[in-house]
Parts: sequence; C-alpha cells; structure tokens
Amino acid sequence: MRSVSCFMGLALAVAAGLWAASAACAEEAPAVCDVPPSLLLTESALPKVADTVKSGHPLNILVIGSRSSTIGASEDGAYPARLQAALREQLPSPVAVNVSVELQARKSAEEVNKDLPALLSAKKPALVIWQTGTVDAMRSVDPDDFRGAVEDGIAAMQSAGADVVLMNLQYSPRTETMISVPPYLDNMRAVAQQHDVPLFDRFAIMRQWNDNGDFDLFNSSHGIDLARRVHDCIGRALSRFVIGAAHLGPQQQQN
Repeated sequence: MRSVSCFMGLALAVAAGLWAASAACAEEAPAVCDVPPSLLLTESALPKVADTVKSGHPLNILVIGSRSSTIGASEDGAYPARLQAALREQLPSPVAVNVSVELQARKSAEEVNKDLPALLSAKKPALVIWQTGTVDAMRSVDPDDFRGAVEDGIAAMQSAGADVVLMNLQYSPRTETMISVPPYLDNMRAVAQQHDVPLFDRFAIMRQWNDNGDFDLFNSSHGIDLARRVHDCIGRALSRFVIGAAHLGPQQQQN
C-alpha cells in the first residue's frame, strides 16, 4: 500500500500540470484553444483595475498560486508571464503591466491566509489572482472549512485595497480518479457569487479543451511542449477575462 506522502506527491504532480518528466517531446501544431464567451463573462467587476488603467498608473497584479503557476524551471512560458504579455499588448502603451507570482506550494487556503497581510503590504497589488483549491481537495479538507478560508482570504485582499479574481483547480482526467474536486469547485463558485468576485473557471475551460480534442490532458507523453501551450492559452484567456471584468472599452485598449 502506498504511503499518503507518495499519493500526495503523485496527485500534486498531476494537478500541477507536469504531464511528463522529460523535456524531449515531439513538435505539435499550436492548438486553437478557443474559449466559449460564456466562460469569459462575469457580472462581477474589477473597479480598481479599471481606475488604475484609466489613470495611466502601473497595473500591478499579484498571482498567488501553486506549482501549476510554473512550468518546471521556465517562468517565461508560464501563464502569469503570458498574462502579462497579453495585457501589455491589449492595454494602452503608457500603462505598465507588472505581474508577480507568489508560490504557495503545498499550502491550503487557510495556510495561505497566514502570509497574506505581509504579502499584500509588500506588493500593494491592484489585482490579486488567487489560484486555490487543489491542495485542499488533495487533503480532503472539510469543504465548509475551505469555504471559510477562501472568504477570509478575499476579505483580507479587499481590505488591502485590491480587486480579487478567484481561479479554481486545473482539470485533469488523471486527477479525477484520485481526488474529489466538485465540493471545492462548488464552494468557490458560491463564495465568488456571495462576495461579488469574478471567478475564472479554469477547470471548465480546460475540460472543454480536453473534450474537444484541443489538448490531450490524459496522455503524459506530450511533455513540456503541451504544458507551454496550455499555459499560453490560459494566459491569453485570463487577459480577456480581466479586461472584460474591468469593463475596459476600446478607448482603453490598443487599436
């Protein structure tokens, strides 16, 4: 019988998007990775982002995430860097966009909350993108406790003057056989609605890509190339989501 630590390590590796250990892989054509408009629409707004862009001040974004915020040792291809590149292309040139990443590997939502006051004070972001739920699901944290921790985190971020975007778990058909994710997805959705916070549904987006054949997320033989292409698509989709939630019209975007 495998130990709990072995199981956790395997599940985290899968959930983190490390689809293969080897960087050697076959060249593949870029995927279309279209996202239905319904998955990029939200009724919740990002007023701080909107005010920052319209005033021409630097847009500082903090991504609080886990290992799935990275691709091995390469940071330039991970979704936070792709988000930064996409926003710089779409927003007016005077607006500087700076995306920083704070990795909280193997930490539950409650454990992340302990670091928030110092982190928010140091970074002073206009927007926090909080990627959470994976570790809690793997540890089978009580869903109600998880929900309470997410609510506390949102309150701390908003008290620090930041807009918040919640990002839920990655979709992986391999992970589905190991952990139960629906309670955590449902609680994140409920918290987002209750606190009027945009939820970037990464899980639904990636599941659609897998179901449509855009990406084969079950096959681990595609390696780092697959991870890079998925991260690029996530970053570009997230940029559209942020711009939409901030209600930035054509006059605030590059023509």
